[in-house]
Amino acid sequence: MILWHIDSNLPFPLPPILNRGLEFLRNLDLHQLVPGKIDIDGEKIFAEVVDTITHLKEESRPEQHQKYLDIHYLISGVEYIGTAIDTQDNPIYKPFALGKDIQFYEEVKHETFVELFPGSYVILFPHDIHRPCCCVTQPVSIRKIIVKIAVDEL
Repeated sequence: MILWHIDSNLPFPLPPILNRGLEFLRNLDLHQLVPGKIDIDGEKIFAEVVDTITHLKEESRPEQHQKYLDIHYLISGVEYIGTAIDTQDNPIYKPFALGKDIQFYEEVKHETFVELFPGSYVILFPHDIHRPCCCVTQPVSIRKIIVKIAVDEL
């Protein structure tokens, strides 16, 4: 997991395709966005604009991906994202299904929450279990972009 702000340069190099995803975010006209999928380079890299309302941690399940890593970039609101290490012994609620790059867990051990605010982002790798769109006390409206990058392209 990498937690950073879009206006700050990372102090270490990233694979070119990750830089491409971040450049996409830096060059967006945030006022022209509409919810839905944005094609960047076919199945290698794409994004989704999401308008949603956050929820309490207890109202969602931790998730994990295999084929794609995520860049969660917050445009408006405040979002808490739970993260946990895949210890290989977390009880699975819904396993990976054919054609679906998502697995849900009942619960995970040692979950830690990070706060996203406008302009901040978190890069979540396949080994990072995560629980997006959470709030601490009161649900709030958020707008975010999730960039999906094929792990095979790293």
